[in-house]
Amino acid sequence: MEELNRQMARNEEAQIDGYVDRRAWQMQKTGTGLRYWIYEQGSGAAAKEGLLAKVDYCVSLLNGDTIYTSDEDGPKEFLIGQDNVESGLHEGILFLHVGDKARFILPSHLAHGLSGDQDKIPPRHTVIYDIELLSLR
Repeated sequence: MEELNRQMARNEEAQIDGYVDRRAWQMQKTGTGLRYWIYEQGSGAAAKEGLLAKVDYCVSLLNGDTIYTSDEDGPKEFLIGQDNVESGLHEGILFLHVGDKARFILPSHLAHGLSGDQDKIPPRHTVIYDIELLSLR
């Protein structure tokens, strides 16, 4: 079972690498496996743990399916490092300043893991966030 999980993680890693390479995105990778690319720089305050972040977002899967958007659901607000959102979102937002636009690729272990979100995100799926940090307070 342990080896199967390692193999599945390696396969997911290869899928993410191929996805990024095909798009020629200039992404950075953290030690946890989060990939991020700040493609438009803002000039506002830096995100910090404990602050309330307000973001516009588009969430999609590697197959191109758009799952959630702020256009449909409105901007999302969450306390950085505290609220119940994906751990990869908490990690990625800390790289941003107000006004930044970025892409985050969250491997399944940083997104919804083995269970999915019980709605639109299937189990063991990589999640892509296209995100803009609107404000902090």
